[in-house]
Amino acid sequence: MAKSKLLRMDNIGIMVSDMKKTVAFFKELGLEVQGEATVEGKWVDKILALENVKCDIVMMQTPGSEVRLELSEFKRPKAISGEPAPVNTAGLHRIMFAVTDINETIERLRGHGAEMLDEIVQYENAYLLCYLRGPDGIIVALAQEL
Repeated sequence: MAKSKLLRMDNIGIMVSDMKKTVAFFKELGLEVQGEATVEGKWVDKILALENVKCDIVMMQTPGSEVRLELSEFKRPKAISGEPAPVNTAGLHRIMFAVTDINETIERLRGHGAEMLDEIVQYENAYLLCYLRGPDGIIVALAQEL
């Protein structure tokens, strides 16, 4: 029997509390909306191991790539929120994007509530790098090739 093989990374899912704000943030970064839907019903309840689920979903895609970001906002049951986790918390750490101008990108994202975690640093003679927090404490890393 042939061994199954990985075909691609399809998407990264992020739970959000304010879809409109989060979509605006990622649009400002340069992602494009690919589709929107509301999901509910027994099949969703079974997949998520929750009851009476109703969830809005927006799929966004990076230009020139097949990788998508799936943003989900629960209408029911209500989303659980807490304090943003520090960057050394196990689990999903961050999403990194390559940009052409890190300073200009940061300024645009600040207009959507982004906060720098520290400062822009240079890694060798290769990259400028920084981490910032977007909506719901989502950690976004930016990299500018030198």
